[in-house]
Amino acid sequence: MAEHHHDHEPLANNGIYVIAPSGAIHQPERLTLATQNLKQLGFKVKVDRQVKLVEERFAGSDSKRLEGIERSLVQPFDIVMAARGGYGLSRLLPAIDFNAVADSGKVFVGHSDFTAFNLALLAQTGQVSYTGPSMVTDFGVKTPNGLTAELFGEVMRGELEILSFQSPGSDPFDGRGVLWGGNLAMTVSLLGTPHFPKIKGGILFVEDVNEHPYRIERMLLQLAHAGVLAKQKALILGHFTDYKVSAQDRGYDMASVIEHIRKTVGIPVITGLPYGHTAAKVTLPIGAKVGLATEAGMAYLVIHEH
Repeated sequence: MAEHHHDHEPLANNGIYVIAPSGAIHQPERLTLATQNLKQLGFKVKVDRQVKLVEERFAGSDSKRLEGIERSLVQPFDIVMAARGGYGLSRLLPAIDFNAVADSGKVFVGHSDFTAFNLALLAQTGQVSYTGPSMVTDFGVKTPNGLTAELFGEVMRGELEILSFQSPGSDPFDGRGVLWGGNLAMTVSLLGTPHFPKIKGGILFVEDVNEHPYRIERMLLQLAHAGVLAKQKALILGHFTDYKVSAQDRGYDMASVIEHIRKTVGIPVITGLPYGHTAAKVTLPIGAKVGLATEAGMAYLVIHEH
């Protein structure tokens, strides 16, 4: 297994190449808006020629979406960003040449469905990539979220040293480990495949959307029962949004899930990471060694240590 390290060098060619490896873009005019917003942040932008394709729910056929990834490896810009999430990368994983992806030295960014790409790249090459904004989802709006935009720029320029966030009631923790994870459903979908990273002593972070709290609990327990959680130093929970509880739940909700997980997984659980299917989202390196500490209702994620 090749080890690739293109760590946090200042990006020479400050541009973003946009691909659509997952769901179709519903409002193509948002691409124009996103391009303008990214240019205002100081990035050049080039959109792959097949980004607007539509086939069923996908941004073009599997082979066309794969071609977009392949083109992204040979174009001049340093950053490759997914247009949006949705579903589609699971179909492409066996066909993606992850060694070529790692050797390209490109910095990949996306979230949601893109978690499959982030984790497969890490599992197969050890290469760091990023979870953060997607072009259309986060920048294809009139006014992008200030925190999301600012943190994305800082992380891409290698300027973010410490991310602090409110984390009330979190377990005490002070340690270092490989940061990994992303969308919980996508992470769990890779268990038992060659695309699931074998991380020991890591710091796992997860988020999800449209999943009832019992499904969140079930997925976290699947990671626990598979022996994954016990091998990590800590579990960080981002935002879990857009679900509905019913009368049958009788008070069972995300708080119940967190309480149960905290009692049963045997590792520190830290909440409040500003990451998820939310307007405000941090950009994080997947596969990089980070520090994490909690103190007095706050958590501190050390992205760069000098």
